[in-house]
Amino acid sequence: MIFAALLRVLVLTTAFAAGLTPATCLGETSNPLPGKATRELPAELLLLLQQKKMPKYSPIVVRIFKEEAELEVWKQDTTGRFQILKTYPICRWSGDLGPKFWEGDRQAPEGFYSITPGLMNPNSNYYLAINTGFPNSFDKANNRAGSLLMIHGDCWSSGCYAMTDEQISEIYALARNAFLGGAPSFQVQAYPFRLTPANLARHRNSPNLAFWEMLKIGNDHFETTHLEPKVNVCNRLYVFDAQAPPNSPNPLVFNPTGKCPPFIVNPKIAREAQEKRRADEIEYAQLLNDNVPAAPIYSGLDGGMNKVFLAQFPGRIMLSKVMPYASYLPQLPPIPWVDNDGSLTNKWFGTLLAKPMVCDPARVSFLSSVLAGHAC
Repeated sequence: MIFAALLRVLVLTTAFAAGLTPATCLGETSNPLPGKATRELPAELLLLLQQKKMPKYSPIVVRIFKEEAELEVWKQDTTGRFQILKTYPICRWSGDLGPKFWEGDRQAPEGFYSITPGLMNPNSNYYLAINTGFPNSFDKANNRAGSLLMIHGDCWSSGCYAMTDEQISEIYALARNAFLGGAPSFQVQAYPFRLTPANLARHRNSPNLAFWEMLKIGNDHFETTHLEPKVNVCNRLYVFDAQAPPNSPNPLVFNPTGKCPPFIVNPKIAREAQEKRRADEIEYAQLLNDNVPAAPIYSGLDGGMNKVFLAQFPGRIMLSKVMPYASYLPQLPPIPWVDNDGSLTNKWFGTLLAKPMVCDPARVSFLSSVLAGHAC
């Protein structure tokens, strides 16, 4: 078995080196990959893998935090658990804190997404791109719509998480190597912020609080075990690390819109996560008792950017064009947008925001005959 696994890695690596897409990994053999999609990891990152005892082709988990504008890559080490490899500052994300609801709301998605080889896009108009797979089964069960929401380069976002070209080159290569190692997929966990008691207390007035508390269950499973949480959906809710009850005669079957089947949470995972949850609840209650200041529900800005990029890309954080929660918060006033007659954003940011975003739909997708016509 070990020999077969090594042989598979050798064959797939050879195919990449030849500039071809392996049929079993990233698409059709007739489509040559661009050099940027087959580039080796930088020497300093390869050295970091060695120092952290992380095999080059071991699985990864990607974690995204909007408010902090950070993307983490975790990688499985020789113990079989995931450890943090590297944190990348996010160059640009769009929308506001909260999940994506509909096509065109400019919201970057939040939730748990499984990335398969077919979602890797080496021919993106934004250097390289990884499709998040939105909408997943949870999104579909809750009638949330959108398409081709990516993690990509070029530091420009319309519902995506935009990195620099150098950053996405590393992230893409780490994902590619995980597939070459035999992983059928890797998980992206996208959060509004780090789900600490302090952050949840600040955002306690948000209409998304219940959704975020549900995401926190999966977050706690990962943070306490350093194992990728198993994700299912039933009754339009996320369920984490579920397994059949003892002596159950039937396997678990989850229907995203149907009633949840009888299940238990893996006892070892549940025990560790429960301890964290209790400690966090005590801290959260104390923060509420101290009446810590609450963050505004609606920022009025279109997305965010890590502070390290602010000087490099002035004017890319703008007033919001679309109010994500307007459908059930009609009392919020409209936000002026860019025009040529002296609106607030025109005065503040000038003509930087008036330039249309150009996209070549033919280059958008990994398989352009299947996926076309989206800004990412």
